Amino acid sequence: MPNSQPINIEALLANIPLFNGLAPDEIARIARGTREVNAGKGEILFHKGDPCNGFHLIVYGQIKLAFTSSQGTEKVVEILSQGHSFGEAVMFMDKPYIVFAQALTDSLLLHISKNAVFDELARDHNLCRKMLAGMAMRLHQLMNDVESYSLHSGKQRIIGYLLRELPEHDGHGRNVVITLPTNKGIIASRLNLTQEHFSRILHELSEDGLIVVEGRRIHVPCVANLKKHEG
Repeated sequence: MPNSQPINIEALLANIPLFNGLAPDEIARIARGTREVNAGKGEILFHKGDPCNGFHLIVYGQIKLAFTSSQGTEKVVEILSQGHSFGEAVMFMDKPYIVFAQALTDSLLLHISKNAVFDELARDHNLCRKMLAGMAMRLHQLMNDVESYSLHSGKQRIIGYLLRELPEHDGHGRNVVITLPTNKGIIASRLNLTQEHFSRILHELSEDGLIVVEGRRIHVPCVANLKKHEG
C-alpha cells in the first residue's frame, strides 16, 4: 500500500478547484465530514446498488468506473486519476450507485460526506454553481462519447483517444510518445470496443506507419499525419 502517513485533509481540500475561494472556516467544516480512503490495486470501493453517502476525490492513483451486463461483460464508463472526483450526481439524486468503482493502482481518495456538502451549499451559492458546472462538463463528455460510439468508426475512436492523450506541448510534434494510463483491455472497453478489435486497429495503424506500439508506450512519428486519419 502507499504511504500510510496521516494527510492534511484541510490542505488537500483547499487545493481542489471545486473549493477554491472558500474561507478557512468553510474548509474546516467540510474537512470534518471528510475521511481518507486507502484502496489497494484491484480493490472495490463500492458496488452497483450500494448507497451513496457522499462523493470521492482522488488524491493519487487511478479509479475505474464500470458496470457488468447481464451476460457478464464489463463496460468501463470512466477512467479517473489524480484531482478527479466522482459520485456527485448520484449523491444529489439520493439514489444508489449505478456503477462499481475499482482501484486500478494503489490509490488514496477523500470521501466527502453528503451532509457536509449539503450544509455548505446552503451557506455558499458559489459552491453550488461550481458543482453544477463540474457535473455539466461530465454530462457534456458523456454526450460526446455517445456521439463517438454512434457516428465514428473504431479506428476514428482510437485515433481520437490517442490525440487526447498527447502531452499538451506535443500537439503538433514529431516522434511523440504516449504512455497509455492503463491496460489495453480497459481502454478498449472505455471506447466501446472489444480488446481484439482494439488490438487489430492498433496493428493496422502500425502497418500504416502512423504509430509504433511498444507495450503501453505508443510512439507517434508525426502527429499531423495521425490527425489526418481522425475523420
